[in-house]
Parts: sequence; C-alpha cells; structure tokens
Amino acid sequence: MGFLDKAKAAAEQATTKAKEGVDDVQAKRELGQAYSELGKTTYDLIENGDITDQRLAAIAAKIRALRERATPGPASSTTAKADPYDSTQPPAMPN
Repeated sequence: MGFLDKAKAAAEQATTKAKEGVDDVQAKRELGQAYSELGKTTYDLIENGDITDQRLAAIAAKIRALRERATPGPASSTTAKADPYDSTQPPAMPN
C-alpha cells in the first residue's frame, strides 16, 4: 500500500469518525429538546391541575419563582403574560 493509499484510508476514517460525532451531537441535541418539551408539558399539566405529584411540586414552585424573576414589574403579578418559552427552539446554551 503506497503513501497516497494510506493517506486516503486515514482521511476516510477521519471522515467516518467526524460523521459519527455529528450524529452523536445531533442525537444529544434532540434528546435535550425532547426533555425540554416534556418538562414544559409537565409544567403546564401541573399548572392546569391535570397532574399532581409531590416530587414535581418543588420543581414547579421553582419554575414559578424563576418566571416571576424573569418578568419583573407590576404587571407580572397582576396580569397573565404570554409564555416566553418556545418548545420548538433548542434550549439556550451558556456563553
């Protein structure tokens, strides 16, 4: 096997590994989105009174508090605001 054949084989292996890495990242991103959608749906069900579970109550309370902090001002406690969460978007990534 000549030098060019070895280089070609190495490049093909690198391409295959890169594709596998991209597939892994994509699968993890989709998994994160699915978990996010599940969490949003669960929160909505809790808020509507459709489900209750002691394990979820503290998390839902934390979300309520965070949402209140995220939308400060007099209108936040007296009027309902549109939900800023868009489940079709990926979760925010830290800087």
